[in-house]
Amino acid sequence: MDTGVTVEACAKVNLTLEVLGTRPDGYHELRSVVAPISLSDTISVSGLPSGTELRVSAEGGVGLSNIGAPERNLAVRAANLLRQRCGIDGGVAIQIDKRIPIGGGLGGGSADAAGTLHALNRLWGLGLETSALMELGAELGSDIPALVCGRTVLMEGRGEQITPLDSAGFKTLWLVIANPGVACPTPEVYRRWEFSPEAAQTNHSQRMAGALADGNPLLVAAALHNGLEPAVLEGWSQVAETVELLKDAGCLGVMVSGSGASVFGVAADEKHSREICEQIPREIWHSAVKIKG
Repeated sequence: MDTGVTVEACAKVNLTLEVLGTRPDGYHELRSVVAPISLSDTISVSGLPSGTELRVSAEGGVGLSNIGAPERNLAVRAANLLRQRCGIDGGVAIQIDKRIPIGGGLGGGSADAAGTLHALNRLWGLGLETSALMELGAELGSDIPALVCGRTVLMEGRGEQITPLDSAGFKTLWLVIANPGVACPTPEVYRRWEFSPEAAQTNHSQRMAGALADGNPLLVAAALHNGLEPAVLEGWSQVAETVELLKDAGCLGVMVSGSGASVFGVAADEKHSREICEQIPREIWHSAVKIKG
């Protein structure tokens, strides 16, 4: 058993997000191409005699004002769930060094939970397969199974159905992410969302899968889709302004990630992503990142 384990917990973008309706269990039926990106939090875990301790620090301009209570933190909940299911008697200390904006539609909390599951699997010598960790993650949140998987996937159902996609067509796909520093609570976004039967009949995710396999950034940009974006742009003018900012900076295509507030744009290559970043005001958090296949 390791005395301490450190892992990188990658953020994600939703290259597509299709909301296909409301399920009988109250969740929304989703279809989404979810891609991990090079922006990450660092998760370090070590053993304790008992209990779960959480320490969080931040860098790169990320604020912690919206971090929430420790007992509600997804990393803590993941640790407690894994400990309960596997009959672990000891406790754990979790240190999260955050670089992913909190509540920004980039899956930061879900990434931390996914990273914690992987780290504790090693710390406690459990030997669980990734598929087993994904099943546990599905009990905690819709984005967690995809982030446990750790590669570009098609996510369906309420997030528990994961199919890895062929991303061999691109060696590196570069994006620029910008966050206007506002919160777009997911429940409020869904309250503003309006179901469109016509939109549900178009398989945007299948189109994106083909674009990724081809590897052409222009095709990826043309295939971007987010069914929640109209609700986000209508409710939060700062996000709408950020979309226009990235368009004006020369992105090939621009989309809100998840339920916001982060916005990302597709760049032609790394050089282009750096040129876009130079046009974004410093007071707006932004980063050039690459998709990790």
